[in-house]
Amino acid sequence: MPVEKTIIFVCAMYCLALAIFHAMFWKLFKWEKDLASLTSANRAIIQILNCRLIYFFLFAAAICILYPVELYTTKLGKAFLSGMSIFWLGRTIEQFIFLRVNSKVVHLLTLVFFIGAVLFILPVFLSNT
Repeated sequence: MPVEKTIIFVCAMYCLALAIFHAMFWKLFKWEKDLASLTSANRAIIQILNCRLIYFFLFAAAICILYPVELYTTKLGKAFLSGMSIFWLGRTIEQFIFLRVNSKVVHLLTLVFFIGAVLFILPVFLSNT
């Protein structure tokens, strides 16, 4: 199996893990209690955005599982992988802008986001097509 295909499978598992993590936000962050202090619009926006992220991560995982060869051999696939890498690089940078917390968990998440950026760009650079 080409290394690109293996990395893209890891990308799929990465996205699946992030989808599961986001699905746990309601309990992890006690959203029922914490979001109650927000306006109904802001409460809805946060939950809707989280639901859309869960969908996006599941969609990205499905694309990686169903079309791995197309992802590293076509211009469209490489654009998708590059876009996903930029998504995770942006998320890494946003940690430093919006979540300035000196915490091991926050630092670990920052590393996880950076790993996502690297994982998604690797098949683009490794492919010969």
